[in-house]
Amino acid sequence: MKCMTSLAAITLEVADLPAAERFYSASGLGAHVRLRASDAPTTGFRGFSLSLTVDRPADVRHFLDGALDAGATSLKPASKSFWGYGGVVQAPDGTIWKVATSAKKDDGPATGRVDSFVLLLGASDVAETRAFYVGHGLTVAKSFGRKYVEFAAAPDSPVKLALYGRRALAKDVGVPVDGEGSHRIVLGGTGTDAFTDPDGFAWEPAAVPTTP
Repeated sequence: MKCMTSLAAITLEVADLPAAERFYSASGLGAHVRLRASDAPTTGFRGFSLSLTVDRPADVRHFLDGALDAGATSLKPASKSFWGYGGVVQAPDGTIWKVATSAKKDDGPATGRVDSFVLLLGASDVAETRAFYVGHGLTVAKSFGRKYVEFAAAPDSPVKLALYGRRALAKDVGVPVDGEGSHRIVLGGTGTDAFTDPDGFAWEPAAVPTTP
C-alpha cells in the first residue's frame, strides 16, 4: 500500500550544532534546512548534495561568496559551462551545496532569490530507488533512464527530490566517490511512517512548525 509521501523538510545532522547554526545564519543558507546534533560516524562523500537554482550569475556569486565568507570550502569555483554558470562549496559540517543558473550573462545585480531548491540523492541503482519511491507515493516529473530522476513536489513543498547516480553526482560536485557511515541527513516526509530507502537515506514524519 502506498504511503503518499512527499518531501517537506531537510534536517542536517551536525557534530557541532552551535558552529553549524552560526554558519547557516551567516551564509544565508539556513532558511533551507533544519539542524540537529549528531555524533554518528561518517567519512568521505555522504552521498547527496543540496542545489540552489537562481536567476543570474550575480546570484550565484552572492550565495557562494556568502558561504565562503562564513567558512565554507570551495570545491568548484563559480564559472561558465555549456549549461550555464555555477559553482560548488562544502559547508564546515560537510554538506555539499551547488548554486547554479542557466544564464551565462548578468542582466542586473543579485536579487538574493532562489528559484528552486533540490536535494540530489546519489543512488547506487537509480531505477531501483525510483521504483521504491514510486511505491511510497511519489510521482515522477522528469526521468532520463537510469541516469536521473526528478519527483514532482507538492505545491507547498520548499524542496524537490531528485536521484542521480552516486558516482556521477560525486563527479559533478568535485569530490571522490568513496564514503561510508552516516549520511548525516534526515528527510522529513508528509506521510506518517518512518522508513529508509535502498541507499540508506532515512525518512521521518516532518514536524510542522506552529505559529505562536
